[in-house]
This record gives sequence, structure tokens and C-alpha cells, in this order.
Amino acid sequence: MRRKNNFSKTKIGSIDKQFFLLTIFLTISGIIFIADASAPVATRDFSDKFFFAKEQVFSAVLGVISLTISSRINYKFWEKMAPYLFFLVLLTLVMVLIPDIGISVLGAKRRIDLGPASFQPSEFLKLTLAMYVAKVAMKKKKIVAYLFPIALSAFLVMLQPDLGTTLVVVGVGFAQMFISGVSLIHFGIFTLLGTGLISLLVLLSDYRKERLLTFFEQTRDPLGKSYHIRQILIALGSGGFLGVGLGNSRQKYLFLPETATDSIFAIIAEELGFIGSCVLILVFVYFIYRGVRIAARAPDDFSKVFAAGMIAWISGQAFLNIAAMVALVPLTGIPLPFISYGGSSLIAILFACGILLNISRYAKEKSSD
Repeated sequence: MRRKNNFSKTKIGSIDKQFFLLTIFLTISGIIFIADASAPVATRDFSDKFFFAKEQVFSAVLGVISLTISSRINYKFWEKMAPYLFFLVLLTLVMVLIPDIGISVLGAKRRIDLGPASFQPSEFLKLTLAMYVAKVAMKKKKIVAYLFPIALSAFLVMLQPDLGTTLVVVGVGFAQMFISGVSLIHFGIFTLLGTGLISLLVLLSDYRKERLLTFFEQTRDPLGKSYHIRQILIALGSGGFLGVGLGNSRQKYLFLPETATDSIFAIIAEELGFIGSCVLILVFVYFIYRGVRIAARAPDDFSKVFAAGMIAWISGQAFLNIAAMVALVPLTGIPLPFISYGGSSLIAILFACGILLNISRYAKEKSSD
């Protein structure tokens, strides 16, 4: 007797068109929102209100090219390249710490200077770590084989320092461990240990501890430590149900910090209101659903765990950014995928989406007989 509802048919040659259209929609939306939110700062700093939007368009073009290329490369290629690409990105993370190579911004070294341009290696770490852990999962290795690359990645990112990215990196690795079927007892133990270590890192840093205290008491030092979160809440409150209208934000006029990067969702909420914010969130939710669907129908262990890692990365970042903007978690400095300004982030995410599209070509379909 043949079992029903099993994944038995393999479809080759057709990408997930809905996932592709959602990717393009979010990318274009990001450019529009950046052009809007960054105009006052761009005018002040560069005398060109579209300065950041132009840079994001250039990054989007490179990203779409990378998506096109990665969507046409058989996903099994990345299984072979995983150790080499992961090692290469780890090497760039070390280079970030070298004087005259790494660029220091707001007290943290996160970018490598390439002369006319720069890039942020930690954005590509998320992709290559997901790739490497998927290869480990394919070989059914012990839990130590998972923990070592995750811990090494987190350590190098924390040297910058960048706790927000560290949280995403660890989250990606642990999500893949769970999907790959490691012992739940071991998974639970190391999750508790990881949570304890991250809590210790917060408490040992005066800056992070102040952010945590500000989260619990948002009225303290309104012109200092709690200024950022208070301006975010003013933007959310000003937006109301329907918003003040696209382009009509008041908070973007140098009241709210990081309007084009970490805080862009607050500007969107102010201009499009509760309804517009919910629509954007629902688009993200459907994007994540399509990604989870690709992972669930992936043809083998490597593609399944790899796809799950990439979706965990994008969904985890989206959750942390939006949750911080509505004061559900402390501010972490995490950009909103596709929407926040940042060339390295956009290119890395679009490259990952191309790989997901390639995996979708080989999706297993449920058999009804």
C-alpha cells in the first residue's frame, strides 16, 4: 500500500514566482522609503536629498544581478564551497580589526575600506555561516561541530563590537541546529548557556546596560539616554491610524536619529500609520511563509537546513528591528531587511534570495496518491 501525502514528486525548472515578486516588491519599497526618510539628513550632509537613495539604487542593481546569478547556480555548488567561503568571510572579520583597513563608525569597527567604497563583512557572515552549518547538518556530525563555527563567528563579531549582529548570527545557527534534529536536551542546555552569556555581555558593558535600563524606564534622561526611543514613540503616536501621509513626516527632520537605517520603520509608521505599518508587516509575514515553504519542500538535508538558516536570518532581523521600534525589546541597532539603507545588507540578502529561488526549482511536491 502506498502512503498518502508524502513528498515524492520533484519539480525542476520552475522558481517560486511569488517569493521572487515579494523580494522585488520589498527592494523597491526600501528605495522609496529611504528616498523619503533620508532626505533631510542627505540635504544637510551632502547637499543632495537623494544621495542615500541613489546609493541604495546602485546596491539594489548589484543585488538583483547577484540574485540572478545565484538563482541559476545549482544549490549543490554551495555545499562544496561552504568551507572556503566561510573561512574567507572569517578572514575579512579579522581584517576589520586591523588599523587602516577597518573603518570605525560610532566607536565600532564593522566595515572594510576599499577606497571609493566599503563593505560590512558581518552581513555576508550570516549567509556563509548558514551555508557551513547546513553542510555540517548534512554529515550528521555531533553538536560540537555545530557549536564551534557559531561560537567563532559570534566571538569575531563581538570584537567589533556588535551585539545585535551577534544575536542574529547565534539565532541563525541555533535555528539550523534545531531543524537538523540535534538532541533536544543538548539543544536546551546550550540555548540556556548562550542566553546566559549574552546576558553577561550586556551587564558587563555600561553602554548596553544603559540601553537595557532605558528600555525598562523610558522616562529617564529624556534628552540623553532615552532620547532615541522617545522620538521613535513620538513618531508612532503621530502616525495614528492612517498616518500623516507619505513624505509628510516631521520626525525625519533631524529629530529622530538613524532615520534611513535602524529607525526607518518609525518613519513609515508615522507617514502610513497603523494600517500602512500592518500592511508592510503582513508582506514580510507572507515573504517568510513562502521562504519556510521552500525550506519545507527542499529536496535534501543540505538544502533544507540551508534554506531554513537564510529564512531565520531575514525573519530574525525583521522581528528584532520592528520589535525594537515598538518598544517590545531594547534598541539593538539591527537594520530592517530590504528596507533600511545599507548596501552590504541588501546585496547579501538578495544573493541569499537567489539561492532560495534555486532551491525552489527542485521543490518536492506532495503526492495525493
